Amino acid sequence: MNVQTPRLLQSYVCGEWRNGSKDGKELLNAATGEVVALIDASGLDHAAALEYGREMGGRALRDLTVHQRALMLKEIGLKLMEMKEDFYTESLWTGATRADGWVDIEGGIGTLLTLASKARRELPNAKVIPDGAVEPLSKDSTFSGQHILTPLQGVAVHINAFNFPIWGMLEKIAPTLIAGMPTIVKPASQTAYLTELMVRRIIDMGILPDGALQLVSGSAGDLLDHVTCQDVVTFTGSASTGRMLKTSPAIVENSVRFTMEADSLNASVLGPDAGPGTEEFDLFVREVLREMTTKAGQKCTAIRRAIVPADYVDAVIKALGDRLAKNVAGDPAVEGTRMGPLASLDQRDEVRDRIADLKGSSRIVLGDPDDVRVASGDAKKGAFINPVVLLADDPAQAAANDVEAFGPVVTLMPYADIDEAVALTHRGKGSLVASVFTDSKDVAEEMVIGMAPMHGRVLIGNRRSAKSSTGHGSPLAPLVHGGPGRAGGGEELGGMRAVKHYMQRTAVQGAPHLLSAVTDIWSEGADTRADKHPFRKSVAELQIGDQIVTEAREVTESDVEHFAHFTGDTFYAHMNSEAAQANPFFDDRVAHGYLIASFAAGLFVDPDPGPVLANYGVDNLRFLTPVYFGDTLQVRLTCKEINPRENAEHAEVRWDCRVTNQKDEVVAQYDVLTMVAKDWP
Repeated sequence: MNVQTPRLLQSYVCGEWRNGSKDGKELLNAATGEVVALIDASGLDHAAALEYGREMGGRALRDLTVHQRALMLKEIGLKLMEMKEDFYTESLWTGATRADGWVDIEGGIGTLLTLASKARRELPNAKVIPDGAVEPLSKDSTFSGQHILTPLQGVAVHINAFNFPIWGMLEKIAPTLIAGMPTIVKPASQTAYLTELMVRRIIDMGILPDGALQLVSGSAGDLLDHVTCQDVVTFTGSASTGRMLKTSPAIVENSVRFTMEADSLNASVLGPDAGPGTEEFDLFVREVLREMTTKAGQKCTAIRRAIVPADYVDAVIKALGDRLAKNVAGDPAVEGTRMGPLASLDQRDEVRDRIADLKGSSRIVLGDPDDVRVASGDAKKGAFINPVVLLADDPAQAAANDVEAFGPVVTLMPYADIDEAVALTHRGKGSLVASVFTDSKDVAEEMVIGMAPMHGRVLIGNRRSAKSSTGHGSPLAPLVHGGPGRAGGGEELGGMRAVKHYMQRTAVQGAPHLLSAVTDIWSEGADTRADKHPFRKSVAELQIGDQIVTEAREVTESDVEHFAHFTGDTFYAHMNSEAAQANPFFDDRVAHGYLIASFAAGLFVDPDPGPVLANYGVDNLRFLTPVYFGDTLQVRLTCKEINPRENAEHAEVRWDCRVTNQKDEVVAQYDVLTMVAKDWP
């Protein structure tokens, strides 16, 4: 692709696009060597950018509820998806094929949309998020405790890697903005043109509040010198750079939250049951090849060590060789290219140097890093390198356990038994992901339990999941992305776990009615109101603590027998007095738990059409005291939580339902979940 005029990348800080004070460093097309952009961020006032984010972006975001923030991200994500072809065009310059770009572009936007959706499903439409249940701290319900989550009042500084300029940004800013925290994105320079393009598109939408998203295109300069205890810093890149940043004076002195996703010597294990001719063998070979060639191996989750039963090593080498012979690198802009170049010439030189390090304890069995063969593109100016497979005859001492070649490079490691295979995975000193390919339940159990402590994620590759599996190297928004040890110890994804990283957990203690004022959740001991039946109230009228105490109803033997025969639940404790008395929990025949719940509904439900539109379930149902013939049941129903849906005419209302007997003993306790109209009629 010919680029006539390289564009000068700008930074977006303090509400405007700004140039650096210098001419800028040239950024090159990874396949052709053509200059595609210039980058410089010198002269920026980073302290002012941080303060702008805290004062403008932070205040505006905290004025919104979680659902309002999530809906902004949904709108942004849908608009970005409409613009995706613009991003694919520049993605080719990074060396990414169309398939590689899909992971970065549509995978990134999909992650944004997934987290926006999960936030609306799993978190309340509120500014304060309760974390866990209320803890009673006194017998008389006058003193309680509750953990709450509130947005940190600083800025999240995201320092990202070159290999995923879009996904790397979106997977971090999504949980940050949902939490109510503004962000400054600092992409790696060599592919920053793609990040800058997307930030431009987002800013032009006018959806985010001013200061919610800022961009530094170029060196971070003294940015980290100005962070405080309310700020968060995340870093994706090399472990050595991460350690240097983590020990920055301001980060250490202010105890700034620092999350790192760094080097990861991920391993994939071929199970002892998965020999040549099995489906798992073929899946393993295919996955190793895919992880070598996707993004030219420039993935933090790529397989670096392929751990194989000693008897199968030759078969694996042959299978990989047959497949690699059909895989020739080329210009991603040329249709049919399966593997593009590395992101830069510097990166190519770095990978060659690391291969030289690996050769000290391993030998190359496939490929030649210096013999560049390309189907298209410029072999001299482009950052091309051939896939390389090494074999470590003494895997426990192999440099591959310590050295990462961040490209299409894998080291084969033979093992004798499962204990040795697990031990070899641990030699990576903590990794983002490991995988095991097996059709044996015993192998899967032993391998996963053995590998789990040293890995953030473990994939089991198998014939039954082959069509639906996302594979070894695909981080997913609902699951943890991160790992222990040298992988950094962070958890960038993991659904709403990621959101909570940008919030402060605080234990609040006090009288229940005051806790309810903070959390908008009623708990035992808080104020109540009993005027008209709460089911006759729309959301506009309904308040936390609205309550009804019903009349009592006696439970008879005929009730129990009718329910048993009508439902088919003739469990002996309900039907056989002698057997029930032999049960250590009962004195005699007892009522069904579901009969109690059904009678409770009959006591508290208002039957006429009204603002309560539907019952969609119960939570935390517990049967606490047996109910015998002649006992009477009474219900206290209290409005516990009102969660209005944005852009909908109803709210989700949670009711505390307590069922007691004639001795005021609680026989059942649960939450009733309903949909209630915001206005009625």
